[in-house]
Amino acid sequence: MFAGFWTDWLWYRSVGYTSVYRTELLTRITMFAVFGVLMALAVGFNVWLAHRLRPPLSAMSMEQQNLDRYRMTIAPYKKWVLLAVSLVIGLIAGGSASGQWRTWLQWVNGTTFGTTDPQFHMDVSFYAFDYPFYRFLLGFGFAIIVLSTLAAALTHYLYGGIRLTTPGSRITQAATGHLSVLLGLFVALKAVAYWLDRYGLALKSGDFRNAEGWTGLRYVDANAYLPAKTILTIIAAICALLFFATLWRRGWQLPVIGLGLMVLSAILIGGVYPALVQQFQVRPNEQAKETEYIQRHMESTKDAYDIADAQIEDYGGTSDASPETLRNAVGDTASIRLLDPSVVSPAFQQIQQVRGYYQFPATLDVDRYPTEDGGEQDTVVGLREMNINELPERNWINEHFRYTHGFGVVAASGTSIQENGQPEFTEENLPPEGDLPDYEPRIYFGEYTTQYSIVGGPQQEIDYAGENGEVEYSYTGDAGVKLDNWFNRAAYALTMGEPQILYSGAIGNGSQILYNRTPKERVEAVAPWLTIDGDPYPAVVDGRIQWIVDAYTTSSGYPYSARTTLGDVTETSLTENQGEVIAQESRVNYIRNSVKATVDAYSGEVDLFAWDESDPVLETWRKAFPGVVEDRDQISDQLMDHLRYPQDLFKVQRDLLQRYHVTNAGQFYSGSERWEVPNDPTHDGEVVPPYYLSMRMPDQEDQVFSLTTTFTPLNRDTLAAYMAVEADARSEDYGTMRILTLPSTTTVWGPSQVQSRFNSDPDIAERINLLRRGDSEVEYGNLLTVPLEGGLLYVEPVYVRGAGQNYPLLQRVLVAYGEEIVFEESLDRALDVVFGVTESGEDPGEEEPPPPDGGEEPPPDGDATVQEAIDEAQDAWQDGQDALAEGDWQAYGEAQNRLEEALDRLADLEGRNEQEETPPEEDGAA
Repeated sequence: MFAGFWTDWLWYRSVGYTSVYRTELLTRITMFAVFGVLMALAVGFNVWLAHRLRPPLSAMSMEQQNLDRYRMTIAPYKKWVLLAVSLVIGLIAGGSASGQWRTWLQWVNGTTFGTTDPQFHMDVSFYAFDYPFYRFLLGFGFAIIVLSTLAAALTHYLYGGIRLTTPGSRITQAATGHLSVLLGLFVALKAVAYWLDRYGLALKSGDFRNAEGWTGLRYVDANAYLPAKTILTIIAAICALLFFATLWRRGWQLPVIGLGLMVLSAILIGGVYPALVQQFQVRPNEQAKETEYIQRHMESTKDAYDIADAQIEDYGGTSDASPETLRNAVGDTASIRLLDPSVVSPAFQQIQQVRGYYQFPATLDVDRYPTEDGGEQDTVVGLREMNINELPERNWINEHFRYTHGFGVVAASGTSIQENGQPEFTEENLPPEGDLPDYEPRIYFGEYTTQYSIVGGPQQEIDYAGENGEVEYSYTGDAGVKLDNWFNRAAYALTMGEPQILYSGAIGNGSQILYNRTPKERVEAVAPWLTIDGDPYPAVVDGRIQWIVDAYTTSSGYPYSARTTLGDVTETSLTENQGEVIAQESRVNYIRNSVKATVDAYSGEVDLFAWDESDPVLETWRKAFPGVVEDRDQISDQLMDHLRYPQDLFKVQRDLLQRYHVTNAGQFYSGSERWEVPNDPTHDGEVVPPYYLSMRMPDQEDQVFSLTTTFTPLNRDTLAAYMAVEADARSEDYGTMRILTLPSTTTVWGPSQVQSRFNSDPDIAERINLLRRGDSEVEYGNLLTVPLEGGLLYVEPVYVRGAGQNYPLLQRVLVAYGEEIVFEESLDRALDVVFGVTESGEDPGEEEPPPPDGGEEPPPDGDATVQEAIDEAQDAWQDGQDALAEGDWQAYGEAQNRLEEALDRLADLEGRNEQEETPPEEDGAA
């Protein structure tokens, strides 16, 4: 245990957050000591008092003779038994109380919200910070009384104060008085509990109509349960006085009558009466009775989840604009991202992995980086992290001393693709080269870096694979805990369960141990009161790779606000195991993105910046942990360029907006306007993820980096609404939600319907089948939706993974606008065809199949020509496989182009042959 405490202290000292560990530890110890001592003293005192009140003489009975043996056995050790019992109970109680350290700190440092609940007119801080602590105190009080009563009753029985089988009086007057006081205290606490229950109705959970996470009072609560709790409080207080009165009046007749009255009242007033009100007053006219409470619930929910200011406007869904206007508006409306971060990771892996022990995440990240012309482009980014499971030889030295870090950023343009379908990399290779400014490329802290490493000592590390072999390196930072003495080494040998740490010769002067290396782990450790977003993302900031981690302050104590389960609503088709949120409370009804955190990928340094400085929950924690969270104005300009609206918060908000976008209680009650997030048409059983996209909504003048999603009506596939939130942290309108609602009287295709139209179109299906020839696989990318001049533009990239090929290449683009759908080899070509006009106003014309190698036109027909195309396709495929085996990517790309040309030529020849084989109809034929 001491080794664990010591290594924790060393770790917090290494990251510069000892104040966090000290505050948490001292709070835990204080609560453990205070509440443990209170419990031990209370139980010990009552055992001592029961022993002192024992009758001087034991009754002559078989029961008492049997008890004499126990009394004689305990007699020499009475003090030690009393001390041991009190100590054990105190330790258990103290351990339980220490787990409530967050509750204590929030109560002591609570900050007012400036908002009151509509029923009791108490500030929200009472429910968020005070009420939980009062409940804890009440629960602890009940525990003290119950344990003290049991201990006192057992002692009285052991020493003759209570006799179960002896003739005559079954309980002495002293025991009666003692137990009556304890029972009176219990009933008095019950009176306090009834009084607190009144306020607890504002936090009462339940299911009501279309609100599965309903919280707050309803009609029956305000008009039946609330007065019932008040009446029961008075009855319980009177009953407690009757128990106390037994000190002067012998007998338990009145207290027992009072207790029975309280139980009966709890059944009739607290159970039967509310049920009658619900059945005969509410149910016949439920909507009218519940309207006031539904309105309260809606307003509180919108405020608690920061969706009250969502801008909702009508959108036609169809356009009367000319084809020229539509075609020219696309470039100004959106920078359409063709590179899908959930599909192209294998391409990054195969082309940029370099060594088998490097890996990229299955879903890459989307960020923004400047272009040569001074603008910005959406960029797909991944880090080349260390995969310890793929080492050429696994042993303790290799895993913890040699292969310690990843190396370099790999980035690709999100909007442009090479001709062969590969990503257009803007940062690549080892050592890194590309458009990014110089930066420290070593990645000692990352999403997949879960093992500990010992660096900086006599054992050299593998830095990266260079042209002349592997380059070695020795860590120069100070992120780890120094293993420069035997005491620290012994502590870590115990903590890590690895004896070699104590005596290994690979550890020496300058050695440091690095652990807790994932960004989420580090932020959660230095700020244990925060809920951590499931998707940290990397960015090059001021010459360093920084992991940017969004963190939230949450509460389950916002009155009337609907509760939601974070883990459920943040799951999408792109969610991975490492993408789960780290939540302090799984069910919450208040959330704010109050902190932006960074973790340096080389030094492991953790910085926390206040983002929502008006958040009272954050202000409460800043009082409890002063100096831990820096002010917002300390965020550098380069870091601000990469901050964005977090996906997990957006998922929570869009989940609530399915029900809470309506403005009046009648719509909410009927559920007629309820939406749902559509299923991802390319991932069965999962909802569509939100997409980052630079785009312009109808009321905006310029494109803005945004986070977007779509909604469909409940149990329907047509489009109900489109939502975008401004995600650029530099914008004054950051966080502004814009929702375009589609008319219910007009059918506007939703995502699944658009995908179905793509799949069912005969021409597209035939061309898709051609792409699948030779055991090739077709993968669909993100189906992006963009509002365009009153209508909706859908764009979906189509990737092909060739037989024997381990990564997909972008080969075609699907585009839909209105009733038109097209399937072309490039986005520009698809847009030209779907609108029937090019950007210059010309007719796009028919696409002619490219000639085969050599530039000669293909022969018009003949089996020999078909066979020739087949032979050329086979040769190109084989050349591609040979180039892939040799790692010659240029030759591989050329072979893929030849293969595509041969397949297109073959398709054209087959079409011509079919036409020639069909005899023309004769005149007069039916």
